[in-house]
Amino acid sequence: MIKKFFLFFIIFFFIINIPSYASNKDKIIQNLQKVNNLSFNFKQKIKKKVEEGNCIIKYPKLIFCKYKNKKIMVSDGKSLVIKNQKNKQSYFYSLKRTPLYKILDKNNLISEIKNANINIENKKNLSFSLNYNNNIIKIMFDKKNYNLIGWVTEDIYQNKIYFEINDLQINQKIDEKQFKLPKIN
Repeated sequence: MIKKFFLFFIIFFFIINIPSYASNKDKIIQNLQKVNNLSFNFKQKIKKKVEEGNCIIKYPKLIFCKYKNKKIMVSDGKSLVIKNQKNKQSYFYSLKRTPLYKILDKNNLISEIKNANINIENKKNLSFSLNYNNNIIKIMFDKKNYNLIGWVTEDIYQNKIYFEINDLQINQKIDEKQFKLPKIN
């Protein structure tokens, strides 16, 4: 009886102490490979200004965000338009000139993650950083499910932009028409 208990104890001890074969990096990559699109609510903070809304990302390089303050942001994969629907002002950018160019390209993210050091931010978050156009982009993932949870970038005025993802839904049915650029006034 004692021998069986001792044998059971040894086997149990080894089973619970076997390290996980997939690293955090591998798990993030595996999770990203399954994702075609993301739908979520967001909170964006620049200095003390906080904006909220909802977004849809469709890989590669498409995004549609509707802000609560009547602003929209749309990328068709080549260009990015931010349109304030209150005052009808529109801002047009080449997507390549923005950090979103890297964030919205799933294959690029996977490639960058393969070569990156994954940092443990806290008990809940993992992150990695990449450099694009002399701008550091910090991308964060949930440590529990390895989903994208946000990023930190800088705007053209070198202000930090904190973008937090909430209520994430993956691979939902989406309307492709949303990624058509709005007319610029």
